[in-house]
Amino acid sequence: MLIDKGTRTGLFFGATSGVITTLGLMVGLQSGTRSLAAVFGGVLVIAISDSMSDALGIHLAQESDPESTRAHIWAATLWTFISKFVVAISFLLPLFWLPLDQAVIVGVVWGLAIVTAMSYFTARLQQAPVWRAVGEHVAIALLVVVLSHYVGAWVRAAFS
Repeated sequence: MLIDKGTRTGLFFGATSGVITTLGLMVGLQSGTRSLAAVFGGVLVIAISDSMSDALGIHLAQESDPESTRAHIWAATLWTFISKFVVAISFLLPLFWLPLDQAVIVGVVWGLAIVTAMSYFTARLQQAPVWRAVGEHVAIALLVVVLSHYVGAWVRAAFS
């Protein structure tokens, strides 16, 4: 890949975090509240606050590595924020045009497609079996979706 290490770190970390965090939030809030406003607002909050949080986290993590250059640190910081923000915001699109249940399903498919694509590129970079990387990462994403659904359902049952 022709991008520098800091940019690659930020892009892959931010996009992965954007998918996993946003999917978990959407599925959990949908099953817990059945509210479009709650899901839409939650995604907006994640896009802003968690993108900034992850960018600061990657910034500090990269600063703790004595081999990281200032350029690497700032590239990782900037691209973590941008990729997480863009990925999180992309999950809002189906919420504009589809009923909540359908929009969440489309969001899950969209998120799994992103994870699959990133896993493919990662496996190619490492010259590892693509099926193994895709299988592992998609399985983790699906676990987040399933657990988030059941936590949301439990919250709905416990507090309704």
